[in-house]
Amino acid sequence: QVQLVESGGGLVQAGGSRRLSCAASGRVFSSYTMGWFRQAPGKEREFVAAITWSGGRKFYSTSVMGRFTISRDNTKNILQLQMDRLEPEDTAVYYCGTRKPPYSDISTLLRDYGDWGQGTQVTVSS
Repeated sequence: QVQLVESGGGLVQAGGSRRLSCAASGRVFSSYTMGWFRQAPGKEREFVAAITWSGGRKFYSTSVMGRFTISRDNTKNILQLQMDRLEPEDTAVYYCGTRKPPYSDISTLLRDYGDWGQGTQVTVSS
């Protein structure tokens, strides 16, 4: 099992940028494809972006493509999400999760991920 801790959230104006981080414990981080999801008030948790265990492939939701960039550093057990040109619609709690089982390809389905952290709140003001 991997323990995940998200950080980097906060209040930002529309058009601004924010970088989220997800710190993972354990030596198996590099074995897992990782994903970012978000949950806005009153809505279901939705897929944002994912990156394969090797970092060789990335995938984004259409709503963030071209604005967000997912990356990872397996030597530091860190997953990041660079968010640019933020919009009020990006306001949500952001979560990172591990794709199960290890060495899996990318999935956009919530049920395929686990080990969720506590989340980090991102609020974009208009």
